[in-house]
Amino acid sequence: MVVLLAVSAFCALSLGTPYVPPHRLAAAVLDGDTSLAGIVVNELRVPRLLLGLIAGACLGAAGLVLQEALRNPLAVPEMLGVSSGAALGVAAPLVLSLSLPAAVQPLSAIGGAALGGGLTLLVAGLGRSPSAVLLTGAAVAAALQAALLVLMVMADQLDLQLIYRYLLGSLSARTWEDVTGLWPWLLVAVPALVLCAPVLSVLRLGDEDAQALGVRAQRARLAALVIAVVLIAPVTAVCGPVAWVGFLAPHLSRWFDPAAGAVRWLPWSAAWGAVVVVAADVPARLALAPVETPAGAWTALLGVPAGVALMRSGGRRQAARRGPAASAGVRGQPSGPRKAASGAADEGPPAGASHHAHRGGPGPGGPASPSPRTIRTEDVR
Repeated sequence: MVVLLAVSAFCALSLGTPYVPPHRLAAAVLDGDTSLAGIVVNELRVPRLLLGLIAGACLGAAGLVLQEALRNPLAVPEMLGVSSGAALGVAAPLVLSLSLPAAVQPLSAIGGAALGGGLTLLVAGLGRSPSAVLLTGAAVAAALQAALLVLMVMADQLDLQLIYRYLLGSLSARTWEDVTGLWPWLLVAVPALVLCAPVLSVLRLGDEDAQALGVRAQRARLAALVIAVVLIAPVTAVCGPVAWVGFLAPHLSRWFDPAAGAVRWLPWSAAWGAVVVVAADVPARLALAPVETPAGAWTALLGVPAGVALMRSGGRRQAARRGPAASAGVRGQPSGPRKAASGAADEGPPAGASHHAHRGGPGPGGPASPSPRTIRTEDVR
């Protein structure tokens, strides 16, 4: 992960127009270089890199929170109405010509994300069943995407291009102002995320076991969704819904450390999310240069098959771990029929059968059929 992050960061800062050699990056960043290369690195590429790291970390952590709270590896922000609601909250003022300050745009995104998540929980019965929440979230996300399509029909050509690029998730033309606007939300979300991590481990046990341990499953699930909204909405307001990062990053963290729990998976999921977004932004910026493609298109293109492969390999690894344990348990248990047969041979015939045999009368099951062992005993006597 460190190697991939370092290579992606160097490519993000060095490659492009103008090209900056790697040995000049430190001088361009630290010394305040006023040349064209220094201005491009300091004012465009460095904030874009930091924004990719923050956005990926938030999306990866939010994906793990949703998957652990709902006990479903397919629970992602895109399927719960959260990302679609945040995108709707940003696109609606743009199409309806409502001028909002840059500081208020995260509020509109949070309002849309809360609308999508709230509708999901309300229709699903406030999270009584994790499967019901996931299915209802998919329906709510489809409805919100239909509303986005209506807004795109109403938009003019310029707004339509902006909305289209925004809905795919892009880090293009982002500055330091966009990065600094995320810090207040992170100061709220990170402490709540730290407090939420132990509860996620309890929710994995099921609602009944969680309630037996003193955790109210419905309220904990609702709190987890609120934390996910606070993590996703500000990032979506700036970058758009970068697709499937919240699906791929948790599976990467589980694949590399399958025996851990939610407390250990959470920081790794955030780190893998940051790596995924930064690595996807490099081909998004350079593959079709001078035209930039959205980073969300690359995360969806590469993230979905990679996530499915990780799920399949993780299932095979769990089955392989259970297989030797189960066979060892079978070998360790005594065999019932063999024990019964040996016991009958060692202990001799039952007392009732011997008693009826000595009297010469029928046994409990009908007329006595003298066995070879009974005949030999009477001959000796």
